[in-house]
Amino acid sequence: MEMPIAESQINKRRLSLSLYMNYLIHGFGIIILAQNMVALGGTWQVPIKTVSFVISGIGIGRLVAYLITGTLADMLSRKLFVFIGMACYLIFALGMVTTHSIPVAYGLAILAGIANSALDAGTYTTLVEMNDGKGYDTILIKGFVSIGEFILPLIVAALSANNLWFGWSFIVMAVLTIANMVNMSTVKFPKIQRVTLRHHQQTISQSKKSLRKIFATILLLGYGYTSMAVMIWFTQWITLFAQKSLGYGNLTAHTLLSLYSVGSIIGVITLFILLKRNINEMTLLISLNLVAVIALLIILIEGNNINLVSIASLVFGFSAAGGIMQTGLTVFMNLYPHHRGMVTGAFYFFGSIASFTVPLITGVLSTHSIQLAFAGDLAVALSGTVLMVVLALLNVKEKINNGTN
Repeated sequence: MEMPIAESQINKRRLSLSLYMNYLIHGFGIIILAQNMVALGGTWQVPIKTVSFVISGIGIGRLVAYLITGTLADMLSRKLFVFIGMACYLIFALGMVTTHSIPVAYGLAILAGIANSALDAGTYTTLVEMNDGKGYDTILIKGFVSIGEFILPLIVAALSANNLWFGWSFIVMAVLTIANMVNMSTVKFPKIQRVTLRHHQQTISQSKKSLRKIFATILLLGYGYTSMAVMIWFTQWITLFAQKSLGYGNLTAHTLLSLYSVGSIIGVITLFILLKRNINEMTLLISLNLVAVIALLIILIEGNNINLVSIASLVFGFSAAGGIMQTGLTVFMNLYPHHRGMVTGAFYFFGSIASFTVPLITGVLSTHSIQLAFAGDLAVALSGTVLMVVLALLNVKEKINNGTN
């Protein structure tokens, strides 16, 4: 039995709010270990390199879970996977401030990665199905992630400035998760839009005939890696880079990450408006990736100019973290419109490889210098730009061929 229209609209708003709230909490989860690296290292009595290794566990969790959760979310309940994600984040937040064991901490980091993959599997598909197949609402996910990434560094800086226990930042994350679980428990999810086995087989058969489609798939999977890596790289190292290499104070260094988050929020709003007005997605993908490269160059070259670095951090957030990864996923979904769960899982599976490898790569680079660890982000940003340029050229060739046939 369907709900009355008014009740349905209220349910939709509450569901949307809870889904987005999960990503504000996820914004905490992405950077909470990196923002507390020094404090955690002191508590565990290990060097920063070991804390960076623990952070890599998040990527392991994503690697293990993404392809599984993406496929199962198409078969089972979206709500189930959203709740699994919330429960995993709750255990992660409470566990990290009560353990002194590196193996246990690594296990909790893996659990955070599983939380991320479960939330994505249940959320992206739900938002698309709530809006009759339109995906622009998924851009707002990044906006709420950015709000979380903006708030958390301020909490961490405030705790440090007042000599308060760093673990309160984890407790805030846990309280928000519990409150959202209470609201989520009473809302209804839309029915899953299932695809028949026969249609699935026909789609696979058709895709095998298109080498261009396969090449585009490879490019988009590569972009799943670079678009995630460029953000993780920046959020993990900008604060330490500003402190150790540029000589900035603690508050100023943390503020750079908050400016990145502000830029990300502005980018989400801008991208949401542009996509609703049907601006070409490939144009946005190329132009914003180029802007991100330029912003990183400015931070690396003009480090003595605090004002310029601050502006560049904001611009980098606008371009690299304003929903451009989700735009890449939308392009991927359009390539395989009947397999949203699997496509989401595959795209973020490669993003999870970035979550695992970036802390390891940067941990090694940091043994040489913090500047080198941060500068590696430029190479990743350039790689992502090249991938999107090639994909755009592939699309142009496809259109030319379609026009001549």
